Amino acid sequence: MNQVNQVSHDYPLTYCTNIHPGDAWADVRRNLEDHALQVKEACSPARTFPLGIRLSAQAAFELDDVEIRRFANWCEAHDCYVLTLNGFPHGAFHGTQVKEAVYLPDWRDPRRASYTNRLADILAQWTPRGQTRSISTVPVAYRSGFATEHWGPVRTHLLYTLMHLAYLHERGGPLIRLALEPEPHCVLEQTHEAVEFFERMRFPASLADYIGLCFDCCHQAVEFEQPADCLAALESAGIRVVKVQVSSALRARGKAIANLLAFDEATYLHQAVLCTLDGELLRFSDLPELARWLERGEPAEECRVHFHVPVFLAELGNVGTTRFFLEDCLPRLAPGTPLEVETYSFGVLPQALRLDSAGASIARELNWVRETLDAAHGRH
Repeated sequence: MNQVNQVSHDYPLTYCTNIHPGDAWADVRRNLEDHALQVKEACSPARTFPLGIRLSAQAAFELDDVEIRRFANWCEAHDCYVLTLNGFPHGAFHGTQVKEAVYLPDWRDPRRASYTNRLADILAQWTPRGQTRSISTVPVAYRSGFATEHWGPVRTHLLYTLMHLAYLHERGGPLIRLALEPEPHCVLEQTHEAVEFFERMRFPASLADYIGLCFDCCHQAVEFEQPADCLAALESAGIRVVKVQVSSALRARGKAIANLLAFDEATYLHQAVLCTLDGELLRFSDLPELARWLERGEPAEECRVHFHVPVFLAELGNVGTTRFFLEDCLPRLAPGTPLEVETYSFGVLPQALRLDSAGASIARELNWVRETLDAAHGRH
């Protein structure tokens, strides 16, 4: 594994530890010891390395003040710091059928706010005064079953969390921002829906600095959106891109679309968006639903599937990827934007397509991101 180019440090870059199985705090610590330090040695041996940590509710509520301080000391000893927390999956995320349960409890439920506030309390103790950090979260809720009357509880619970973030900051703590993450088949899916959400919520101006979006490149590529259009729409609406998840989706065209069905597996949802020959976009909640449509034998132009694959790959077996979206998006991001590679599906890739170990793949992904940014900015 080659060391990353040491020129491009305008963008804090890490990977999300949700690639590693385990939901207890002991699992998190073990994964950091076994994997994150290896990635740091490969990618940032002489520089402080940011961490993107996934903390389940179990891990968050297991942590006490003694262990929180102990981990802060661990970070200092290993020249690391916590850049961001992934507060999206509340419960188990590996080794069981996750599917649409990954969104539960969602922002209709006060448990989502309580969990997120606990994450903020922990992150505040890991962050020096004057620094800015983030917590990513679900895109309000899964779309199926969401009704107009649910917006009231959603706003109430979000305000509860935003006021808690403001309270921590006003007491001299760090600025922690909540980052909602649009995703296919969810209440927040396309960029225009994110814009409409902020218009609907009308958060008080005093809380506006504590909320924005986690822009997941895989998700927006699946939606057939264009990076320039997405980023321009968010900027025009005054919506902050709190962090970017550097991720890539599956893609196939024409008759090769059927090859995407080989990626159906029982753990995660793999939402699909299909473009017909006349340009209509059809949305499917998971690959079995896409399979039923394909059985009709109708031709299609292209299909993209929510399945996070290694970002450096343009092809994976007999299908393609949306790496082109990343190559277009990354150079457009404002310097200082936190970048978090998120290839959590590595463990459910077909075995024949796992080209490297997880650790080697992560290091290769971080290298690829740095090299892409350096090339885009004319650095060698």
